[in-house]
Amino acid sequence: MIHTTHSLRVRYGETDPMKYVYYGNYAEYLEVARVELFRDLGMPYEEIENQGIWLPVSEYSIKYLKPALYDQILEIHTFIKKIPGVKIEFDYEIYNSSKQKITEAKTTLFFLDAVKNKVIKCPEFLMEILMKSWQV
Repeated sequence: MIHTTHSLRVRYGETDPMKYVYYGNYAEYLEVARVELFRDLGMPYEEIENQGIWLPVSEYSIKYLKPALYDQILEIHTFIKKIPGVKIEFDYEIYNSSKQKITEAKTTLFFLDAVKNKVIKCPEFLMEILMKSWQV
C-alpha cells in the first residue's frame, strides 16, 4: 500500500453562500492530492505524460460525511491499496482542521498510450517507482 498526505486551505471562491465547499470542487481537491502523491514518489505527473502515458478517470465516487468550510485547512489522505494492472485505484479520506473525517472518496484511472490511444498495463517505469514505496 502507498499512503500520502496533502493539505490545502479552502478558499472563499470554492464555497457556496453557506460557506460550505461546493460539491463540485472535491474532484479538484482529489486531483491535487493524486498529483502530489506522484510527486512525493519522485515522478511528477507531467513526467508521466512526457513518457507518453495518460491517466483518464473512469470512475469517481464520494461520500460526504460533514461539510468542509471556508478557511479550513483540509488534510487529504491518498491511498493506493492494490497493485495496478491496466487501471489504478485511489482511495481518499479528507479530514478537517479538527481532525474529523469529513469525506471518503475513490477514483479509478486507466493507463492509456497517448500515441496509440490504447489501454495498456501500468508501464514498467511507473511500476518500479510504485513498488519502491509499497508498504505491506
